[in-house]
Amino acid sequence: MDEKSQNRLALEKSPYLLQHKNNPVDWFPWGEEAFLKAKGEGKPVFLSIGYSTCHWCHVMEHESFEDGEVARSLNDHYVAIKVDREERPDLDHIYMTVCQTLTGQGGWPLTIFLTPEQKPFFAGTYFPKRSKWGRSGLLDILEQITEKWTADRKRLSALAEEITTDIQRQAYEQPGNSLTADVLEKAYEALQQRFDPAYGGFGEAPKFPSPHNLMFLLRYSRMTGKPEAQTSAMVGKTLLAMYKGGIYDHVGYGFARYSTDRQWLTPHFEKMLYDNALLAYVYLEAHQAMASPFYARVAEEIFAYVAREMTSFEGGFYSAQDADSEGLEGKFYLWTAEEVERVLGKQGGMAFCRLYDITGEGNFEGANIPNLIRNGPGESASLFNLLEKMKAPREKLYQERKKRIHPHKDDKVLTSWNGLMIAALAKGSQALQNPAYAAVAAKAAGFIWERLRSPEGRLLARYRDGEAALPAYLDDYAFLAWGFIELYRATFNPDYLQKALELTEQMISLFWDEKSAAFFFSGKDAEKLIARPRTLEDGAVPSGNSVAALNLLRLSHLTGEQRFGDFVSRQMDFFAGDVKRFPQAYTFFLTALQFALGPPREIVVMAGNEEQEAKEILQALQKKFLPETALLCCPPGEQTARLKAIAPFLEQYEAIDGKATLYLCTNYACQAPVTGREQMQKIIDTI
Repeated sequence: MDEKSQNRLALEKSPYLLQHKNNPVDWFPWGEEAFLKAKGEGKPVFLSIGYSTCHWCHVMEHESFEDGEVARSLNDHYVAIKVDREERPDLDHIYMTVCQTLTGQGGWPLTIFLTPEQKPFFAGTYFPKRSKWGRSGLLDILEQITEKWTADRKRLSALAEEITTDIQRQAYEQPGNSLTADVLEKAYEALQQRFDPAYGGFGEAPKFPSPHNLMFLLRYSRMTGKPEAQTSAMVGKTLLAMYKGGIYDHVGYGFARYSTDRQWLTPHFEKMLYDNALLAYVYLEAHQAMASPFYARVAEEIFAYVAREMTSFEGGFYSAQDADSEGLEGKFYLWTAEEVERVLGKQGGMAFCRLYDITGEGNFEGANIPNLIRNGPGESASLFNLLEKMKAPREKLYQERKKRIHPHKDDKVLTSWNGLMIAALAKGSQALQNPAYAAVAAKAAGFIWERLRSPEGRLLARYRDGEAALPAYLDDYAFLAWGFIELYRATFNPDYLQKALELTEQMISLFWDEKSAAFFFSGKDAEKLIARPRTLEDGAVPSGNSVAALNLLRLSHLTGEQRFGDFVSRQMDFFAGDVKRFPQAYTFFLTALQFALGPPREIVVMAGNEEQEAKEILQALQKKFLPETALLCCPPGEQTARLKAIAPFLEQYEAIDGKATLYLCTNYACQAPVTGREQMQKIIDTI
């Protein structure tokens, strides 16, 4: 192959694959052509999985995939396949499980050696070109595997069969058992033991935000009355410490993916849409639960970042921003004291530097990551006041930073991650009573609904450069349905509830496994791979099974459709063994268990002829932290007819004497309907 020519990846849409289009490696995208070539030529397959904003993916490309010597080895002896893990999470699930099984760890870039039948026999992550620092070099590995493949292909094939059988067993094994409330306490105690009292978060470095842990703790506190689960000891401490750290971009807003140290100072600088969506959501829940304007402020800043940097003109949300710019990790985000003083003036610059830990020595490779770890207030109210004062200088620095060379942006639109941001924005509209957020969420939801479905209505996973492609996965269906449920609660437009139901019914049809009673990750119409993953463990995002479970329970109470709850009951039995053994790994699934155990609550507001009074009652309910409550509103007119078609049990409800009327049912028992602003507010104050 001519090393100056473009390879097959030049025809792809993925930003990650396009980054490799000029490599001298004869890359194939995943597909039949590559495996037919491997079979026809009797070669093993070299599979490389990563994503466009991955720092070590860039390093491995520069060291190895741009190198002629490595390229010759791959081109002569292998069929090389490059996969974007964000486009093909099904492949990533399977082969990451392989890597973790064989090596005890995983990450990206993910490097897998396969037989032409897609069966793995060797796995790892980043490899330098040549062996160093105790890590095997890629050239050495390529040479060794070539020798073994030539000398004893049957042995490697037998090993691949054994590994594949083990992966298939993991994917299909059914633990059995049942879940009860004691597993919630076990999860709480495990998180409490791992909690870092000095800097918040759980465990040692590296530290990930893990917002689903905090969502679980907020619900556990509400359910049990244990105050330490929602005060500065755990949730509050973590949310405050993360914001004060360098993991938060104090100039341009938004959170980086994780912190490399215990105190949240030094991030891995890439910013992911899913992190910012889930963190905005949990800061909003903390605001609802603890009535702190600081938490609301953080969510608003995240939304400002997403609006400026991560939103397409069509309304969809981009996937990620890179850690690197000009070939250096974090360069875009770093400051020297001289730069700050040049922008803010001597006095203003010195004050900003003192506050944000910007010194001559630097706190990161001779430069500075702005942070409030040592100098910021230790409680949220004072920090909120400080942020108000620093708004103007931060904006000046942001405008100056815009002149720098920006990090690469992955501008593909993923249905699943968009679903999370839609849910967060709709939550913001509710908690902050800001309809503008619902409007942004609605535009994104409309874009997905119009542009990321096939003519037959089948949801698709990825949109970029005018093309929607790839049959959607479980996460796409579950996360987008979550977004529509939140949009309904923000606007009470029954069309959103109808769309959530349509997605859920299609999800059941495509992903539900009647035999084991759980959802597969890929649909029954998807490409046949060596295994069909069925996962529950939370990673950077909650599992699709977990979000599906909570959606089904919420929809069951919103519509009266009991069979939705039956699916969840069977799910919980199927996954019970794993959850009981290590409950802190499944905290989002436990939020579904919390909802199921309840006591559940349904509130219906019939507007009657008093729409303004009904609106005020609904606003009071939206601002409260009520995760166990299904909330419905019947305004007069056509929308009520559409809503009653979705939730037939509402036919029994009426606006008494034409007045706004509140119906409350708790723990499967209904109270007498209430009218009158004062009486309805009394009910709201008690829940």
